[in-house]
Amino acid sequence: MIVYNAPFFFLETAKTSYILRVTDEGLLQHVYYGKKVPHDDFTYYHIHQRWAFDPVIPTKDGVESVNALPQEYPTFGRGDLRQPAFVLEDKKGRRINFLTYLHHELREGRELLPGLPCLNSNLQDVQTLVITLQDEITSAEVALHYVVFPQEDVISRYTVVKNPTDAPMILHKADSLSVDFERGNFDFISLEGAWARERYPARRRVCQGTTSIESRRGSSSAMLNPFAALADPETTETSGEVYGAAFVYSSDFRILAEGNQMENTRFQVGLNPETFSWKLEPGECFTTPEALLTYSAEGFGQMSRNFHRVSRSHLGKSAQKALRHPIVVNNWEATYFDITEEKLEKLIRDSSGLGIDTLVLDDGWFGHRDTDRSSLGDWYVFAEKFPHGLQHIADLCRAHGMQFGIWFEPEMISPNSDLYRAHPDWCIHCEGFAPRQTRQQLVLDMSRPEVVENIYGQVAKILSGCDITYVKWDCNRNVSDNGSERLAPDRQLEHTHRQMLGVYELMRRLTEDFPHVFFEGCSGGGGRFDFGILYYMPQIWTSDDSDAVERLKIQYGTSFAYPPASMVGHVSACPNHQTARDCSFATRGEIAQMCNYGYELDIGRLSDGERRQIAAQTAHHRVLEPLLRDGEYYRLSSPFAGNICAWELVSDDRSRAYVMAGWQTPMANPTAQYLRLQGLDPEARYHVEQLGLTLSGATLMNAGLPLRMPFEAYPVVAFDLVRMEG
Repeated sequence: MIVYNAPFFFLETAKTSYILRVTDEGLLQHVYYGKKVPHDDFTYYHIHQRWAFDPVIPTKDGVESVNALPQEYPTFGRGDLRQPAFVLEDKKGRRINFLTYLHHELREGRELLPGLPCLNSNLQDVQTLVITLQDEITSAEVALHYVVFPQEDVISRYTVVKNPTDAPMILHKADSLSVDFERGNFDFISLEGAWARERYPARRRVCQGTTSIESRRGSSSAMLNPFAALADPETTETSGEVYGAAFVYSSDFRILAEGNQMENTRFQVGLNPETFSWKLEPGECFTTPEALLTYSAEGFGQMSRNFHRVSRSHLGKSAQKALRHPIVVNNWEATYFDITEEKLEKLIRDSSGLGIDTLVLDDGWFGHRDTDRSSLGDWYVFAEKFPHGLQHIADLCRAHGMQFGIWFEPEMISPNSDLYRAHPDWCIHCEGFAPRQTRQQLVLDMSRPEVVENIYGQVAKILSGCDITYVKWDCNRNVSDNGSERLAPDRQLEHTHRQMLGVYELMRRLTEDFPHVFFEGCSGGGGRFDFGILYYMPQIWTSDDSDAVERLKIQYGTSFAYPPASMVGHVSACPNHQTARDCSFATRGEIAQMCNYGYELDIGRLSDGERRQIAAQTAHHRVLEPLLRDGEYYRLSSPFAGNICAWELVSDDRSRAYVMAGWQTPMANPTAQYLRLQGLDPEARYHVEQLGLTLSGATLMNAGLPLRMPFEAYPVVAFDLVRMEG
């Protein structure tokens, strides 16, 4: 609910209040964000201050330091000396701005963003507040959009900048979200890592100065994910205050927290200003990507569940969300590039009757691709490998009760390709210099409509010419040599954003034109795991690290922002090809069960016992699937704080729960462990199938479940809980 009680705006969700105020001087002041409070007169809630050496503005009570005022969308150059959210250059080359209130509008529902992913909703209780500010220097209009999702305790933010004048302007910075807290003493939480080590939670104190994470890679990146949180130092998984923010965007970003000498904290999310500017011609508008903001007084766990709920309910294209997540077998770790029709035929036969839905043909089926040194951009069938074409493989799949999926890397081009030989200027490059290669490949300039059209045509021809129901969309390098020959010299810094808009346009067209095809995102594993990709594709390959024990940490960290239903986890061969670790088939299966499920191995090499385990695992996953899609997720034990990693899924009506716990290292003489569950009905009684016990929800959440470590190298235990009626 949004209420305007001049001069205050009250934005309310089920548990939170977000309060703004228009001051007598016309500034938009941030007042409060936290636990839900009544519509009191919050005029008292800012102590006017004048700090030594700070520029001041006249007020009815005297003067005040702009540098001390908690602002909602701050600028630089007229008194605020902190990080600005907005920087606009006028025709005289000045980058001085000062925004004051112009008007506001309250709308039911929300508008979708042009060319950008965003939360969507058909629910009547979703409202949008648009507050338009005007720059007294340039006359530019800045419309701040607040979209309130009350049931999920989430407020989304984005900004629209308009040039109403008759002269061009250059936009250098326009954050999607900026919040000023009149307090310090925050911890900054982020998800950091590397390829095969994605999204490890990191925590550090916000001090005086700037604490930030960012990407300049042309993707959201495996190194730093576009999510961050501000938390009290005492905040834990289950208690304490935390403010979480996530960017619905898949390219360069910056999230920062700035502490100052007044012990205030500024929190901002937006495009990375180092790789962004935008020329606004007269009458033109620029829309920023959307940022999501949530507050929890119940620790990191509730923050995560807020993000999970809003993602499940409001993120994604309806046609994709309606499709069933298939259980797949991917041929990559079975064959790598050494693919033949005969090998695939055998893999199909070996996979038949085990509950696997789809065979996914990975890299190496196109052009003349025998290694990673050629053929990206040539999306036609490698005839020597597949003399009977892809439809022959699809027919074999259907004959064995399965469907057929395929791998693409549409954003890339190989120098050794027909496409590059025909259009060498279509790659991103700096004119006059040879472009830098990664994996013997370059990045297509997706800011060019003709490039998007060509790739769309090639991919669409494959999807139209064969019974394909699944696409794995990969992206195996970052962007360098940034720029485009099609852009004018004063527009070169527009390229990074235009590149992402081109990628989104390609994703939009393909997902809309082929609504029966299930799309999975991938980027060198989990290098582009963000809400932007999840808008177009319901799940993302979580990591190229297919070692089950390693993925305990990766899946745990990913869950801070993203729901388990967005993650993909496969059972791979042992010893693992990346870590050389050997662990049981049961352990590999159980850890992958908490994701969208599949197999990444040669099923023909498995024993009869392991094949029986596959049949049991796939059957169990289908039973577990409703919990994975719609259940509430709880992190019970951190793999970063001890040997055990444990998590739990609970159905919305609290009638069912599923618990998994895994040990990262074997132990001699292990100590007794009791796992306290969460989210159950304390008054209800639950039957724990694996223990043959019936216990109250209160007992399970306070006394806990006994954990006995099985005698094997990397054991995992799991528990099914069902509420007893009566």
